[in-house]
Amino acid sequence: MALWLFLFLATTLTVSQGSDQDTIPHKIHFLRPQSGAGGDRVPGLSCLSWRLGVETNNVVGWITVPGECEDYVGHYMLGHQYRKDSRVVVNQALLYAQSLNLAGDGKDIWVFDIDETTLSNLPYLAQHGFGVEPYNPTLFKKWVMEGKAPALPESLVLYKKLLSIGTKVVFLTGRPEDQRTATANNLRKAGYHTWEKLILKGSSYSGKTALVYKSSERKKLEKSGYRIIGNMGDQWSDLLGTNVGNRTFKLPDPMYYIS
Repeated sequence: MALWLFLFLATTLTVSQGSDQDTIPHKIHFLRPQSGAGGDRVPGLSCLSWRLGVETNNVVGWITVPGECEDYVGHYMLGHQYRKDSRVVVNQALLYAQSLNLAGDGKDIWVFDIDETTLSNLPYLAQHGFGVEPYNPTLFKKWVMEGKAPALPESLVLYKKLLSIGTKVVFLTGRPEDQRTATANNLRKAGYHTWEKLILKGSSYSGKTALVYKSSERKKLEKSGYRIIGNMGDQWSDLLGTNVGNRTFKLPDPMYYIS
């Protein structure tokens, strides 16, 4: 018994003092974790965790993307993962939409946000640190007035499907009224050719949060007899508050926060 115990301890000691791949305590598999689960620093891991906090609405009130996360956010937005994440959300929205029995009276609507929901500002944001630089309303307005924002491909697919099954589309954006013409032209150019309403933020909402503004406008829609069967946005302020609709769908956006 003593010999067996000696051999067991010697073997355990040898394993625990072996190569770097054997330094993980209490491991249940000989594969070394590559995602930082083993406690070792993995470049970009803290930024991944930060993005998770943003998308789950646990990290709130932030002004800019942390400077050390510029490369991470840039690679995420321009790489395959952003598109894959968006596709998962839209696929769920498609399944939901296809399951509906619409009344057929033209009152079933789907509310879409615009920026980073139906139109992408990535060409602009890529030139400004993917959210690391503070928001510059003058420069952003100049970009908006150019009307060059491309469609988010997954959202355009959903938009077309909704129209095909008889759902009306309402665009509800935080862009101000003086950007209406440029926004409407940009939407059409990107493939969104028709809609029931295009709602922009009027001066009466000056100083009000996006959550208050969008809740109020959705309430007006429902008071007018519309039924909000779906609501999609990239910000939690698009989806929280009142009169949010039967189902909400959150698209990824780690580049900016709107309260």
